[in-house]
Amino acid sequence: MTYFTTALKHGNITSAATELNIAASAVGAAIDQMEEAFGLTLVTRQRARGIQPTASGQDVARKCERLLEEHRALLSETAELGQSLGGVLRIGYYAPVAPAFLPAILQDFVPDPSQVTLHLAECDNDQAQAGLLDGRFDVILFVSEDVSPSLGFDTLIEVPPYCLMPEGHPLASQSMVTLNDIAAEPLVVLDRPVAGPYYRALLEAAEPVAKIAAYANSTEMLRALVGAGLGLAVLNMRPDTAKTYAGDTVVARPILGDLRSLTLSIGYDKARPRALVKRFVRACKNTFSSPSANRFTVDKNV
Repeated sequence: MTYFTTALKHGNITSAATELNIAASAVGAAIDQMEEAFGLTLVTRQRARGIQPTASGQDVARKCERLLEEHRALLSETAELGQSLGGVLRIGYYAPVAPAFLPAILQDFVPDPSQVTLHLAECDNDQAQAGLLDGRFDVILFVSEDVSPSLGFDTLIEVPPYCLMPEGHPLASQSMVTLNDIAAEPLVVLDRPVAGPYYRALLEAAEPVAKIAAYANSTEMLRALVGAGLGLAVLNMRPDTAKTYAGDTVVARPILGDLRSLTLSIGYDKARPRALVKRFVRACKNTFSSPSANRFTVDKNV
């Protein structure tokens, strides 16, 4: 289209080729290809007078100019989007205690609140990964234990499991507990993808066989059930508060043994990230690489 419209502007294939810095034969070939594709005669060729558009050629040229203008605008706007620190940022997260850290990260990261619109969506681990791959999310926070091979991500923090119990429970007087201690009590299990199978696998080696008192698919409901005395729970990340929504106090204790941790990661387009995405990723990495990130873990070595 560029070759065709440039040739019509000059009325001469040679002059068009000079402007475009290509061979004249390439301009002529482009016009021939357009005429063949459309089944129309677009120009008349006169040796002495160069080329002149036919009526069909004039109509096609106007349409080509509009398309080329839109194409140039798209390239310009897309380049600006890639470098802009404004616009929409869509974040998907599968992180049970994300409300404990995500607002603070966003508060520090947003360069100009009037120029950035945030869309936050809580989802399960598979939904988060699928949403990043199909473009519904710009960035995701997720557990990278079962990650799609086509997804780019960076690890933020590895979090060991801990036991959550009501204040005043006999085990709360110990500095740490064992899996057997936990299995001897009624349990409340977080029934979420990745988390549920992970916790059940941890307790399979315990004796006696653990009795499940309740399942909950949200961390706050699980914490409230533990605070009410319905049972103990195993979790990984912890919030800053020991209070549940109901106002009860819960206690976290590390679990003895070499137990598998869960890994919180951040997924995004690592090949061509937008400037806004890169800034958010950097803010997340800074948060979890700082000494203050220890407050999200209950580590027996600390």
